Amino acid sequence: MAVVGLVVTVIVVLALLAGVHRYLWRRLVGDTTAEGSALRRAGTVAAYLLPLLSIGALVSGRAGAPFRLQQVLAWPGYLWLAAVLYLTLALLVGEAVRPVLRRVLANRAEDADEASAESALPTDRPNGANRPPVASAVSGAEASGGAAPATLVAEAPAPRRPAAPTRRLFVARAVGGAAAVAGLGTVGYGTYGVLRGPRVKRITVPLAKLPRSAHGYRIAVVSDIHLGPILGRAHTQRIVDTINRTQPDLVAVVGDLVDGTVADLGPAARPLARLRSRQGNFFVTGNHEYYSGAAQWIDEVRELGLHPLENSRVEINGFDLAGVNDVAGESEGQGPDFARALGDRDRARAAVLLAHQPVVIHEAVAHGVDLQLSGHTHGGQLWPGNYIADLANPTGAGLDRYGDTQLYVSRGAGAWGPPVRVGAPSDITVVELASLQA
Repeated sequence: MAVVGLVVTVIVVLALLAGVHRYLWRRLVGDTTAEGSALRRAGTVAAYLLPLLSIGALVSGRAGAPFRLQQVLAWPGYLWLAAVLYLTLALLVGEAVRPVLRRVLANRAEDADEASAESALPTDRPNGANRPPVASAVSGAEASGGAAPATLVAEAPAPRRPAAPTRRLFVARAVGGAAAVAGLGTVGYGTYGVLRGPRVKRITVPLAKLPRSAHGYRIAVVSDIHLGPILGRAHTQRIVDTINRTQPDLVAVVGDLVDGTVADLGPAARPLARLRSRQGNFFVTGNHEYYSGAAQWIDEVRELGLHPLENSRVEINGFDLAGVNDVAGESEGQGPDFARALGDRDRARAAVLLAHQPVVIHEAVAHGVDLQLSGHTHGGQLWPGNYIADLANPTGAGLDRYGDTQLYVSRGAGAWGPPVRVGAPSDITVVELASLQA
């Protein structure tokens, strides 16, 4: 049954992809270019090639393709997926504009015809100077007093209305061009936001059990870095530099560090060795680590100076810092174990939990956690994905409360798939803990 469900899902996705591309071709190519023109041929080739590149980008990593090939496919393939989304949305808006624009142009044509007809009518002037210009013969005898052949004066042709197909072509090009500018411009701006690097966000979280000695303790939270065929060493270095400038007491890397193996992405992760904090750098797995060889990555981050919290905890300056494995680890028998991480602790102490996915918040509440720090959602990454993220998670982004437990969800510092963010800017969050006793 699972195989049948997967096959059905693949067929539905491919059919949807084909339908969307057919629609894009029709509106951006078929309606705007001449039959047999070079532009139409180029647009038709792109309509077949670009979705193939997108499929290649999606499956090449899982298929074990050489990393260099993954990089070649990733840029055009993933960017085109984002472009498809925003070109389609822009064209759907254009469907509402299209009939209005046609009506405006038709009215203008009618007004122009009426004005032309009125200018051709006779007016009251002396001596019949404005008689309609009809064909007439003027004798040479009348003009010169002698016999002469008649000369024919022809009527000037009336101006013609623009043909309806020309108006349709103008509307198609205007709407298609505006949609292309809006859609591709949105993707370009969203790509710049990712490649520029995350911005620092600061929040203060009061904890009732936090002692006065830990008041003002600052945790730099970074999640969803997503090193892979697009985001590499330069991306890691930007993140490290940004975190170090905040001078945190502790760094928490909350999962989804990588999309690939240690062999391919080890060099891209090396700048993490330069992370600086007063009391250590900690790491918990995300679901993408289990797609990339979690055991090898846990060993790798340990070599880089990060302390993996695998269903474990440490005591930090007046509170407990705990971490649980991601729920994706259950497929390998390495899922979250809250009893092991938190079961025997002193509940009079404040507890901060690192857990990649917000969905485990109810287990955190049951184990007396004061603050859970998570990522995973990307805040939706691509609008309107934020609505889907909100539906699929207890909290899509930001700070929320569940009973006596607070949950903070970071939008993450990278991007999965398209290196594009729209309406969900990337962030590194400095969480400052506040004691009610201070």
